[in-house]
Amino acid sequence: MYLDKYKTDYGIIKTDMSAIVIIPCRYASTRFPGKPLQPLMGKPMIQHVYERARKAAKIKGIFVATDSLEIFDAVERFGGKAVITSDRHQSGTDRIAEAFLKIQQMYDGFVEKDIIVNVQGDEPMIMPEMVDDVIELLQDSRASIGTLARKIDRAADISDPNTVKVVFNMESFALYFSRSPIPYFRDEWKDLAHIRASLSYEVYKHIGIYAYTGDFLLKFIELPVSRLESIEKLEQLRALENGYRIKIATTMYETIGVDTPEDLERVEKCLSISS
Repeated sequence: MYLDKYKTDYGIIKTDMSAIVIIPCRYASTRFPGKPLQPLMGKPMIQHVYERARKAAKIKGIFVATDSLEIFDAVERFGGKAVITSDRHQSGTDRIAEAFLKIQQMYDGFVEKDIIVNVQGDEPMIMPEMVDDVIELLQDSRASIGTLARKIDRAADISDPNTVKVVFNMESFALYFSRSPIPYFRDEWKDLAHIRASLSYEVYKHIGIYAYTGDFLLKFIELPVSRLESIEKLEQLRALENGYRIKIATTMYETIGVDTPEDLERVEKCLSISS
């Protein structure tokens, strides 16, 4: 299989795996209701996410998991596949888990050892290479989750609590995720007002794309919300607090998550320049 040719530096390989992408996508949003269906360069935003992720080389299927019939119909209209899920889920991970169980019932060949890639429905700048990169991280059998990070080059992002930061060890396993600046350069930064981005400072932004097996996913959703998770409001901390390991790959690709109409305008400008 294609995964057999990918090895970590330690020769630790998981074989007989395949991957699917599931995009959690809900209609309700406090700051931007109905944002997945907002037009972006002539297409609903969710279509951009779907079509970009579908180009990944290492996946065998892609689905949108949604609680909205409007989103379901929109996905079907552009030729995609969607799964209706409950409107009571507290997180995208819970929504993905329900969708995965339904996909298992609907299609042959999807099993719990398969890799699931969680691509956020509000990331229309996602690149197919990013999907392939997180899949490859699970070649290391020590990793329960694979995810991405990018070096920050804007000072505003370092101090912005909406930009999640991550620190990781020399083997690229996550040590911590935070909304605060980590690591804090004590000698160079006198206080939060003096934080500045520089090529000499390695501060990494976490990019919220995840890969994990179906087996891990079903275990994870049974874990109670952890202490640090409830403090930082970061679900990945639940995995770290329970002893699971998250492996990080750095990427050169920038993404812009869409939370407001202004974010959508920024994305449209970026896509217009690159097209």
